[in-house]
Amino acid sequence: MTMTTTPRTTKCEGFNLHLVETEKYKTTTIAINIKRKIEPENVTKRALLAQVLKSGTKSYPSSLHIHRFLEDMYGAGFSSSVAKKGNYQIISIRMDVSNEKFLLEQEPLLKQALSFLSEVVQHPFVKDEKFDEKIVQKEKRVLKQRIQSIYDDKMRYANKRLIEEMFENDVYAHHAYGKEDEVDSITSEALFTYYKDVLANDEIDIYVVGDVNGDEVQNTVKSNFQLSERVSGQESDSIRYDVKDKENVIFEEQDVKQGKLHIGYRTSITFEDENYYAIQVFNGIFGGFSHSKLFINVREKESLAYYAVSRMESHIGAIFVMSGIEFKNYDKAVSIIREQMENMKNGSITNDELTQTKEMLRNQILESVDNPNSWIELLYHSKVSGVERSIDEWLEGISNVSLQDVIEAASTVTLDTVYFLKGEGQNDE
Repeated sequence: MTMTTTPRTTKCEGFNLHLVETEKYKTTTIAINIKRKIEPENVTKRALLAQVLKSGTKSYPSSLHIHRFLEDMYGAGFSSSVAKKGNYQIISIRMDVSNEKFLLEQEPLLKQALSFLSEVVQHPFVKDEKFDEKIVQKEKRVLKQRIQSIYDDKMRYANKRLIEEMFENDVYAHHAYGKEDEVDSITSEALFTYYKDVLANDEIDIYVVGDVNGDEVQNTVKSNFQLSERVSGQESDSIRYDVKDKENVIFEEQDVKQGKLHIGYRTSITFEDENYYAIQVFNGIFGGFSHSKLFINVREKESLAYYAVSRMESHIGAIFVMSGIEFKNYDKAVSIIREQMENMKNGSITNDELTQTKEMLRNQILESVDNPNSWIELLYHSKVSGVERSIDEWLEGISNVSLQDVIEAASTVTLDTVYFLKGEGQNDE
């Protein structure tokens, strides 16, 4: 079995094509990532556009037509989403199709899939220079429900609020779904005008992963996607932030039964830095896994939290701690979390913690390669940062991280914002 861990990248007119030829999967996965810097005035519009694009094309003018097409394609998977990576808002259109090599009838599924996706991107269902009104209204309702679902899920809501406070004067503060009160005012005409701007100017990356003939795929993609040349927008996504003299502490009250304590730290290390591997190991030991200091000390030993984890935002240099606690445990939980961070900075880390974390990170990376969508995600992280990292380089980089590297990475981490969502009428103590 052969496996290419480095994609074959070709710069085509108007887009970049990344091919990963591998016998690892029985399906072929295609992902189209459409990238633009976050624009406050267009965040909600872009989130709505991601929804509308998957709901109708010139040849398949409704969700029902698309559903039937996918059924005829042996139940192919098709989705569209919007997300943030650093200061970019990215529309992702994805499709998974069976590899025709494994079917009794040799149907050209991949060609059909690429033809369909080219329509999704280049020929959405349009009437009189605007998107179909029925589709737009339906997707507006869906988008509002998605935004509302963040409010209903208090863990996601607390994380959203932490980011809004921590990045108050920065575009990263905007949620990828936009704002509920902006949805209704977006017209079909305005959305179509914005779509034309996206098609003409955004950076587009197309990934194809599977047991395919690379040359054939390249020719098919080039013949289907007729995009205009655009100015390369590759620039460093990383923004260095000034360290605050004093951390920001925010209390918010709602009718909740469990407190949400979310803490934001900044680090000068981002995805493109050489010591990125060290900050990954740091985060793993601090709160990334079930053997981490936060999990063991906040949740297990003290039984203060229902959950206590940390995660990194690699492109902006931030680490977010998330925990669910009883309201009365606020002070103690904050104190223990601070203590664990001090232990990291002082090098109070056992060999077992270091070894186990590196092994867990290694497994995480290898598991990513077992899933084509996760693999594409990994490859796209490199693309966004402008630093290419092969899987082998990544594994070696993690393996080579020393205790001293982790301590040095820890020294770059500073507390920025503490956010606590508590019950109505609850004391801060």
